[in-house]
Formats: sequence, structure tokens, C-alpha cells
Amino acid sequence: MSHNSFGHLFRVTTFGESHGPAIGCVVDGCPPGIALTESDIQVYLDRRKPGQSKFVSQRKEPDAVRILSGVFQDDRMSEQVTTGTPIALLIENVDARSKDYGDIRDKFRPGHADYTYWAKYGLRDYRGGGRQSARETASRVAAGAIARKILDRMYGEVKIRAALIQMGPLKIDRSRWDWDEVERNPFNAPDAGVVNRWADYLEGLRKAGSSIGAIVEVVAEGVPVGLGAPIYGKLDADLASAFMSINAVKGVEIGAGMGAAELTGEENADEMRRGKDGKPVFLSNQAGGILGGISTGQPIVARFSVKPTSSILTPRKSIDDAGNDTEIATKGRHDPCVGIRAVPIGEAMMACVLADQALRQRAQMG
Repeated sequence: MSHNSFGHLFRVTTFGESHGPAIGCVVDGCPPGIALTESDIQVYLDRRKPGQSKFVSQRKEPDAVRILSGVFQDDRMSEQVTTGTPIALLIENVDARSKDYGDIRDKFRPGHADYTYWAKYGLRDYRGGGRQSARETASRVAAGAIARKILDRMYGEVKIRAALIQMGPLKIDRSRWDWDEVERNPFNAPDAGVVNRWADYLEGLRKAGSSIGAIVEVVAEGVPVGLGAPIYGKLDADLASAFMSINAVKGVEIGAGMGAAELTGEENADEMRRGKDGKPVFLSNQAGGILGGISTGQPIVARFSVKPTSSILTPRKSIDDAGNDTEIATKGRHDPCVGIRAVPIGEAMMACVLADQALRQRAQMG
């Protein structure tokens, strides 16, 4: 099984399975001399880890990260820094319950990758989904913490934030958007007014053993003009690929996205004026901060949709690996809405893509 790496100059390779002894990643391409400790990474992993509320998986994983290589400090140095060599990160699995999946070892969950993995490789790790599991995304979040460090070194503070903006049919009120609110509720929602509605809605689905999809919005501010390259190195193409690689993501849009089909040319055009510092000021941002695959200097805005969790208690029609008709209901601990914990994952993928594009820009343009 190949294709476990992404990125070019900032390159991330993830490894491990949901119920294996550990997961982790190797980050290659991080420049030397950047201060980095495990606590710099842990703060982001803590936002993604399961078991933080009744609305997410109750698997109890501390997701404590260990840096195995790529950093150095001795008595002449005030802090630990990167060396420019590969950074290996390890996160142990401590709360796997493989017995919960015994009943589905020969059955395929509808809407899940069980069948396609089995058809392609001739076998599959049914324990929590193995490599298919969203548990793999913890490694991406760890890598994203390093990517943020690179961006801040190169450009000053680059602010990357994400929020859950829709759960099933229930959307936030964008007029009440408050980034600080994201940290105050269990849904990572930027609108306090939607929290109780979402709680009642998801509680009903959770008790029924079902699940629901969601939409996450990711915004990066402080990104300079010029990242990305035509024709096949477009920043928005890399972002779309990165977000689509996240487990359960089924759609991506940049800026106005699909909504651009409803706009006139006048509405879609991001008009420009000369600013006080001589730099252009855009009067709107339908393009989501990217034109021709190159960043404009405006906030980069992207959204991705996450499908409902496939592992549900409601019996579903399926087949087994012998081709027989059967029914399947999945036990175990699963997120009734995976979009909640996808918020820090979206931030991490944005950071990784921007760090890679920043290093590529420096290599080409100096």
C-alpha cells in the first residue's frame, strides 16, 4: 500500500492503524533552527482527541505525542530546535477495543471503505477500520503544528482557524460569527445561538444510534500574495486535494465555491482600490483569497463537507466477503458527527499546504 505521503518540500508521511500499537508521522523538509517541543504540538492534538464530550467518540485516548528525531538541544542552547532532518512523531494507542468489531469481520459497512479496501488488497483490518479510520488524522494534526511554526518563521503570525458552520440541515447565522465562541462550545461553532439547537438535534441522533454530516469552514489570514503556481501547482488545487484526503470528506469549495454559479460577473468580481500603503485593497473576497491558483494576500477561505459516520447501530443491508446478503449494525464508540473533530484537522491540512507552498515559493523566487 503506497501513497501514504503528501506535500513536496514540506512532506508528511503518516503510518499506523486505529487498533495498532501506535500511529504517527515523519515530517521531512522542516528548516533548521525552529524552536519545537512536544508541548507545541500537544495543544493542537488536545483539540482533536476523542472523549471530550458526549457528542464525540468516547474512546479515551490521551494522544500524547513524542518527538523521536529531528530536534536538538545542548547546554549552549536556550531551547530545543529543529535540525533540518526528518522529524518523527509517535502517538500511542491506549484504549482500543478490538472485540467490538468481531461481528463485522466478514461484513462490509455500507458507506464505508470496508468493501473497496478488501476488493483492492484482498484483506482488511476490520478493527476500528485499520488504516481507513479517522484515527489516522491525529498524525496530520501533529504535522500541522510544525507547519504553523514554519509559516510564523517566514511570514510573522499566520492565523489559521476553522469552525463548524453546518450540521445536517441546521446552519449557523453568519451575522453572529464570533471566533472566540469556537473555543467555548463542544461543537466548534462560531455562533452561540446555534449550540442548543445542535445539541438537541445531535442528542436525538446519538440516542437513535444514527449519525449526520456537516460542513467545516477554514480561514487563513496573514498569507502573503504569491503562493501557488500555474498551471499544475495551484494553491487551490493543493488545498482541494488535501481536504479531500481527509477521511469522510466528500466535497470542497474555495471562496464562493458552488455559489459562484449563481453570481453575475459584477457580483463575482473582487473589485480593487489602491490602499494607503500603495498596496491593493479588495472590496470583496468571492475568490477566497486565490486567483489563478495564486494567493492574493486576502484571507484564504475554504469549506469542506463531511459525510455521516458509516458505523451506526441502525441495521443496514449489506453483503459479506463470501458474497452473501446480510445485515450489519456496528457496535463500538463512534462520532455521531465527525465534522466536530474535523475542525482542527482542517486547520492542520491548511497549514501543511501553505507551509509546502511557502517553501516552494522561496525555492523558486528567493
